[in-house]
Amino acid sequence: MKLPPLTALRAFEAAARLESFARAADELGTTAAAVSQHVRALEDWLGQPLFERRPRGVTLNGDGRTFGAEVSSGLGLIATAAARLKAASKHETVTLACLPSVVTHWLGPRLPGFRQLYPEVQVTISYAAAQAVRAQDIQADLLLCHGVKPHPGARKILSGETQAAASPAFLALKGPFQHPADLLQADLLHDETVDGWRRWFETAGLRGTVKPGPIFADFTLLRSSLLAGLGVGLCPIALIEEDLAEGRLQLLFDHGSDLDRAYWLVERQLLSPAATLMRDWLIREAEGL
Repeated sequence: MKLPPLTALRAFEAAARLESFARAADELGTTAAAVSQHVRALEDWLGQPLFERRPRGVTLNGDGRTFGAEVSSGLGLIATAAARLKAASKHETVTLACLPSVVTHWLGPRLPGFRQLYPEVQVTISYAAAQAVRAQDIQADLLLCHGVKPHPGARKILSGETQAAASPAFLALKGPFQHPADLLQADLLHDETVDGWRRWFETAGLRGTVKPGPIFADFTLLRSSLLAGLGVGLCPIALIEEDLAEGRLQLLFDHGSDLDRAYWLVERQLLSPAATLMRDWLIREAEGL
């Protein structure tokens, strides 16, 4: 089996995924010049270019994009297999910093599956509040955070889209709500600040003062109040799929906001074998594999 040099493949995979020699160098702990040399060596080995080089940076060409996806998949399989063998040889721990709402409504129900696959791995989950989002700064092995993309290396796990939702009991008592403007005078529940509702009304083409209402420090608290019929709240669709399926909550309109936000997976540099297993498992779960 004739293969390209592994160092060249690693450098190319990082550069292709991040579309930047400089960011790939930061991830690999080397220099942009070294990454460029490795990529050039791989292109020479293949006999064709993989990047279009411009004064302001590099861009994958068509062949490079296809080859990059295949190399990333192949290296990922190697990393997962190696991590499984290494973790099985001793009891290992992985720490994951995560928002409580994500643990409650998405991660928690899936964790038994991880434990069944990797019983030798001890998982420690901590609060994500006040965690840094740069790979070199996070205290946990892995971080699940919410917001706009924190940096190019972050991986999207769940959509952050929010839509207006309420319980059937509340809608029967206070509804119907035919148009988004009807909610300007409704009992609104707020998650952390009133900014979420302000953005939602603005994307619906509505301006004005957002009606005051209870502000909850966490979505799990907000959800409990929605289920109790206390008002209308903006809910991350990814976290209420079961509530919608079982009829505990209903969406009011086919209009969402926060489309630029998501739940992101950030990993620290030099992951342990156990952390590599959990990272890859989280990605598979998010993709529904």
